[in-house]
Amino acid sequence: MKSFLDELRVVPRVVWPIALLMVLLSGVLWVHFWRLQGRGFSRGEVFFLVWSALFLFAWVVLIGYVHGDARQRGMRHVMWTLLAIFIPNFIGAILYFFLRDPLLIACPKCGTRGKSIFVFCPQCGAELVPSCPACKRAVEPAWQRCAYCGKVLAQPMPASIP
Repeated sequence: MKSFLDELRVVPRVVWPIALLMVLLSGVLWVHFWRLQGRGFSRGEVFFLVWSALFLFAWVVLIGYVHGDARQRGMRHVMWTLLAIFIPNFIGAILYFFLRDPLLIACPKCGTRGKSIFVFCPQCGAELVPSCPACKRAVEPAWQRCAYCGKVLAQPMPASIP
């Protein structure tokens, strides 16, 4: 499982300055609005300013994460980014997390990235995950027999202990 910092690396680098800029601009607009009213700041207004800035920062970073993660998974990243932006109340981002595809895996032979549900590489035909020799469906390494056709699977030799 990835750590939180590894997950944050998915966010494109351009998103961080955009998020900071939006926070600064929102703060300047709020301060300007309060000054136009000709009064000082109360604790509640400062509290509101700080929390709304943090909320805005988190929202921009979340949208950047949706964009980067969808791109990494080979999905329609622009469409998912727009859905996360324009569907209100974070519903677009929540939908993304429920409907996202699995991560792509690299072919050990040619390096082409393919979906993890593929048994064989679409470019060179190399085996991406272990498969049954009879029906060619994906099998687990610990299986004795194929769960789909019942064929006995060849077991790998155990590693010799020196």
